[in-house]
Amino acid sequence: MAQRVLVVDDDRTVADVVCRYLEHAGYAVSHVGDGASALASVARQPPQLVVLDLMLPVLDGLEVCRRLRERPDDVPIVMLTARGDEADRILGLQLGADDYLSKPFSPRELVLRVRSVLRRAGGEPVDVPPEVLADDGLVVDTGPRVARLHGRELTLTLREFDLLVHLMRHPARAFRRAELLERVWGWSFGDQSTVTVHVRRLREKIEADPANPRRIVTVWGVGYRYESGDA
Repeated sequence: MAQRVLVVDDDRTVADVVCRYLEHAGYAVSHVGDGASALASVARQPPQLVVLDLMLPVLDGLEVCRRLRERPDDVPIVMLTARGDEADRILGLQLGADDYLSKPFSPRELVLRVRSVLRRAGGEPVDVPPEVLADDGLVVDTGPRVARLHGRELTLTLREFDLLVHLMRHPARAFRRAELLERVWGWSFGDQSTVTVHVRRLREKIEADPANPRRIVTVWGVGYRYESGDA
């Protein structure tokens, strides 16, 4: 059965192109033109992924993103933003969007991003077979994609989970943001602030004191490193 994708965009021309390319790629696509209709559509028949424009009538995309993240099914979100709207893009990532594209964009690239996010959402192995990573009360099982801290299950987005797994698999190794962008997101180019935002969100969820992180530390002039508490 084809995976369902909901496209939320009030620009009919953009929406028609996006829907056509996604349908050609084999997805079952539906479209709505405002935020309230998007939430109603997801509640009625949850899709496997939402392509969400930030500039929407009734409810804007940021509010839609926030409300979708309150749902237990944690539907993946790919945002569409106007070029130059960096503050909104960063806020969208902070709210839990899994990926983004700036307008104007290549519809082919959008299809690739959608495919990548859905692949990760489906739990397909990216680098190695499923494993359990454990460190000082933090346990990550890559098979069912579950992370727990001192027995409490964490609510992580797809990219947050993948970023945490990658860092835990390589403790004590410093990664540049460009490296993480390529290894975790699969992007050979893109806005490196995406990595910064996701690291900040991860710290808020796994660090006792996010302002003074012990697990994911900043390597000044380089990037980030995971410090094992069991070392």
